[in-house]
Amino acid sequence: MPEITLTPADGTVVVRTGGAVIAESTNALVLHEDGHEPVFYIPREDVGTMFLEPSATRTTCPKKGEATHFSIVAKSGPIRDAAWSYETPHEALAAIAGMVAFYGDKAAVELL
Repeated sequence: MPEITLTPADGTVVVRTGGAVIAESTNALVLHEDGHEPVFYIPREDVGTMFLEPSATRTTCPKKGEATHFSIVAKSGPIRDAAWSYETPHEALAAIAGMVAFYGDKAAVELL
């Protein structure tokens, strides 16, 4: 099984799409998983949830649990399944519960 580490992000994480800032946080966590790019998990209170629409998509990770997905509501139309959240992750990763992560190919995710 790949190893997973979770640490506070060192700086401000900003997520943009379609010219709009979707999220901005100084309280994000960065998840490192062997074989994958680092992923920033952002507290929901730092995400413009008015830009997110729940999706029917669900995925399962053996290390994290079941993820729910969201589409971003943009002026040009929805960006399907652009974000996800583990509402009840496995106990070892309880710190990411309810936080939101974004796919880097669907939104610009930057650490400033």
